[in-house]
Amino acid sequence: MTSYSPDALQQRTARLAGLFYLVIIVCGVWAEGVVRSGLIVPGDAAATAGNIRAAVGLFRLSMAADMVMLLCDVALAVLLFSLFRPVSRTLALAAMAFRLVQSAVLGMNLLNPAAALLVLDRPDLSAQGDALTLLFLELHAKGYDAGLLFFGVNCLLIGWLIVRSRLFPASLGLLMAGAGAVYMTGSALQFLAPSLTGSFAPAYVLPLVAESGFCLWLLLRGPAPTVPVTPASPPRRDS
Repeated sequence: MTSYSPDALQQRTARLAGLFYLVIIVCGVWAEGVVRSGLIVPGDAAATAGNIRAAVGLFRLSMAADMVMLLCDVALAVLLFSLFRPVSRTLALAAMAFRLVQSAVLGMNLLNPAAALLVLDRPDLSAQGDALTLLFLELHAKGYDAGLLFFGVNCLLIGWLIVRSRLFPASLGLLMAGAGAVYMTGSALQFLAPSLTGSFAPAYVLPLVAESGFCLWLLLRGPAPTVPVTPASPPRRDS
């Protein structure tokens, strides 16, 4: 098992990563879990469109929060690669790549809520506007799950790197790996068996606990110093 001793630069890298992670969690939960979930009424296009018209500014703020989240996500991908590169350059690079792909998918996915607002501003589409608005928001939800598929792989790799590095509690690594499995399973269900997503929803508590725990550990504790084990010298034989 590989271990290495973190220096002052790595400690600062970990704390900066923790700060970016905290911004990501706050912005993501607020935008998707608070604002949009409060405005979107599943299956009711008229109610959804009415809610958004009554809170356009709040809806735009949720999109701004998404933009901040994605910018921090790209920075975090680089910082985690720097932190775990001494453990395994290949795995750390793969984790960064999957996280960056997720960021790219979610970035393009912002076109869907933007399109929903454009439809609401088009009086010539008044007859179909509400239905199109809900459709674009449903596409946004699907796009979010498509991005989380790549993020799930990232979590699996980060979990393995955490355990292998011995810089953080192994339990954090196992939780992150479990979060990755939840994200990948949930994304697959959205596309292959959407009728099962409701019963699977409680499993998303695990990613919230895992990512919050890893974020706070990075921010408040950082990597623990480790002492590399030196192989014992072979016994000398008397001549």
